[in-house]
Amino acid sequence: MKTILSAAVFAIAASTAAVAGPMPIPGSITYDNAAQLEQSPAGSTVLHTFSDGSGRDVNEVYKVNDDRSLTLVSRSISNAS
Repeated sequence: MKTILSAAVFAIAASTAAVAGPMPIPGSITYDNAAQLEQSPAGSTVLHTFSDGSGRDVNEVYKVNDDRSLTLVSRSISNAS
């Protein structure tokens, strides 16, 4: 059941990301400043996982732009175990 719920949340997040990407939150790589990767190829994706303040795991997917900056593409949040 958790897998189905996670997949549904990810699908919804991915579909809304096409219209406007999610805003960075505390813990996001791009929160409060821009980040750049020097060795990642443009067009590749980067997965970032961190814990929010309430013990839930946050999974974010970033796209590496041509200038090596990152764009937040999607986010999913899992329930506390």
